[in-house]
Amino acid sequence: MPPIALLSQHLVCTGQLVAPDAAALARLLLLAPVLEEWVVRAGLQEWLIRRTALALLPVVVSAAAFALLHVGSGRHAAGLVLAPGLALALLYQHGRDWRWCALAHCGMNALALGGCAL
Repeated sequence: MPPIALLSQHLVCTGQLVAPDAAALARLLLLAPVLEEWVVRAGLQEWLIRRTALALLPVVVSAAAFALLHVGSGRHAAGLVLAPGLALALLYQHGRDWRWCALAHCGMNALALGGCAL
């Protein structure tokens, strides 16, 4: 495995991602995606969209809020989810349906779980 892959796996594959139990799987694949996307996209980002003419502001602020939600898992975790948070914010900005964001979020978490299981 290339050194960069080992480094990224070391940074990403911690805690619940390494050996998840059934409760952790439910949190990562259902609860977190639904609640986080409902609050951040349908709540915060939608509120910002309706109150500003700047199209980029709701994307950046909601991605930052998404990252802050993950600080409890460590600063590195918050930094790692910033790019996916931007992607989810852009998805919401384009379609304005938080359910697609929750589905994409679930997929991202599943990929992280699968990558950490290797």
